[in-house]
Amino acid sequence: MPVHLSPEQLARDLSLRDLTDPAEGPHAMQHLVLDAVAALSSTWPVLVRWSPGPRVVPIEDNYDNLLINPAAVSRDARYTRYVDDCLMLRSHSSAMVPPALRALAAMDGTGDYLLVCPGMVYRRDAIDWQHTGTPHQLDLWRITRAPMTGADLDQMVARLAAALAPGRAYRVEPRSHPYTLDGAQVDVATDSGWMEVWECGLAHPEVLARAGLAGWSGLALGMGLDRLLMLRKGIPDIRLMRVSDRRVASQMQDLAPYRPVSSMPAVRRDLSIAVEGDDDAETLGDRVRDALGADADAVEEVAVLSSTDYAEVPEAARSRLGMVPGQRNLLVSVVLRHLGRTLTAEEANGLRDRVYAALHRGGVHQWATGAPPQPAPAVPG
Repeated sequence: MPVHLSPEQLARDLSLRDLTDPAEGPHAMQHLVLDAVAALSSTWPVLVRWSPGPRVVPIEDNYDNLLINPAAVSRDARYTRYVDDCLMLRSHSSAMVPPALRALAAMDGTGDYLLVCPGMVYRRDAIDWQHTGTPHQLDLWRITRAPMTGADLDQMVARLAAALAPGRAYRVEPRSHPYTLDGAQVDVATDSGWMEVWECGLAHPEVLARAGLAGWSGLALGMGLDRLLMLRKGIPDIRLMRVSDRRVASQMQDLAPYRPVSSMPAVRRDLSIAVEGDDDAETLGDRVRDALGADADAVEEVAVLSSTDYAEVPEAARSRLGMVPGQRNLLVSVVLRHLGRTLTAEEANGLRDRVYAALHRGGVHQWATGAPPQPAPAVPG
């Protein structure tokens, strides 16, 4: 039985701004989406159908109708935000595709279509300069009666690479996806190596048939917009995309190169904590975001420096942590840096204790402020 979000957690998650949605205000990310659509619609004789869809989706559309294995680890409640036994917050933009396909099947058309499905998705993810629990994605599916081939997919990749990462080399490597055939991953060259930007393939015939499009063909492609925008503009920290500081926010209106503003000093706090055996960077990052709420934007990174199994931890350290069998001892580095102002020592220690309380599962605690932190105020219903 999946663990469900509380009403407060759901309200918090749904209150976040979707940067791909023009109705929620302009943002540079929307220019990327428009550039991608223009590149393909100018190449193919397609009818463009925008299908952004709701954030809360049926579990079947997020997983089953995309042929994702019932035993897939991605379905675990550690990584998925279940609303109830039937609904969830979409974990990828591909969840918008099955209803878009069903709507297309209901039209009784025989044309050539480009389905455009942009939106924010919800993940359990680590905390660092390029990861967030609410990334933005874009699915682009060409659906047609004409048979699609690998050559059509190559053309799609080339057009998008030229439009979204102009002047950069790219490479294509084989990858397996349940909802595609001849799947591939596309990486773009950066100054520090290769960066994955999207995955693609021929649309799986069974996915189309489930939606009422048996006998049709297609191309399927899903991309991460946050990293592409960071690459395109030279943005050094993913948090900058949502900063309200006008010096930064004014630069998030177009695709012009980002001009750095004065950075605030970082504060580092190292934590020695006890965690459960199946905890990982993604679940730890999600617990920090959940515990800090809006203050999570002050956390630049939560990095696991070392991990030691219970049996290998000295008895004195076990007692100091209050460890029990089955737990692990992690040394975690927490980097605090507010993007708009300098944190005081008191604020930094308060944040440290709130992170510590969210992560530590031992029976003994060490508070920087001398007392456990107070619970964050509830999100208004």
